[in-house]
Amino acid sequence: MTSQTAEKLAPWLFTVAIFLIWEGACAAFNINTSVLQPPSAAFAAMFKLWKVFLYHSWVTLWVTMVGFALAVGFGVLLGLVVGWSRAIYRGLYPVMIGFNTIPKVAIVPLLILWFGIGEVPAIVTAFLISFFPIVVNIATGLATTEPELEDVLRALGASKLDVMLKVGIPRALPYFFGSLKVAITLAFVGTVVSETLGANAGLGFLIAQEGASFRMANVYAALLLLAFEGVLMYAVFAWTEQRCTRWAFRSQMNAAG
Repeated sequence: MTSQTAEKLAPWLFTVAIFLIWEGACAAFNINTSVLQPPSAAFAAMFKLWKVFLYHSWVTLWVTMVGFALAVGFGVLLGLVVGWSRAIYRGLYPVMIGFNTIPKVAIVPLLILWFGIGEVPAIVTAFLISFFPIVVNIATGLATTEPELEDVLRALGASKLDVMLKVGIPRALPYFFGSLKVAITLAFVGTVVSETLGANAGLGFLIAQEGASFRMANVYAALLLLAFEGVLMYAVFAWTEQRCTRWAFRSQMNAAG
């Protein structure tokens, strides 16, 4: 087996190993199912109620992606503004940190009060919790452009806008795609938190509902589906990152070699 084949199979092998250890531990130690459900029970629940899980999974997925899309649009614009000037960067950065420090779970009741129970609070929560990494990474990528390089380009007649378009933004692309992988996982967290507190559909709603009825197999099934959606979207953005920033990966491999 080549090293490349081993790298491709490693995630699948580790995942299967975790499920086997999980199943074996539940059987060997006779763990109470109210404490820990074996994965076989979760998969059986998925198969039995596949229409229910499919519906709630779809709701969580599209709500998360809408909030995430808003976070990308707003985050890119604000990141460009913050990264345009070091003075703006230093001025707004503490404000953004202060806003991000506020637990978003504390804001969800306000969002439910303003927008009612449903998808809108979940979309807004996903947006609020995921836009910060995008803004910070884009602003950092732009603000850390070498002053010497800017001086050379200015001496050659480049304007501030030329420096940003031709050097700053391409240089910030690895930061941007790296932030997307972090932000998409946070977006799922925000959606589920909101769905748990006030929604009528979605995996978070299903977890709260089934947990209150002590149908723990369904709860674990919903958690596994949520994890699957998060891993799937992370893989999509990781693949996109490799395709759009090949030069960055190539330079890293050359440096490692």
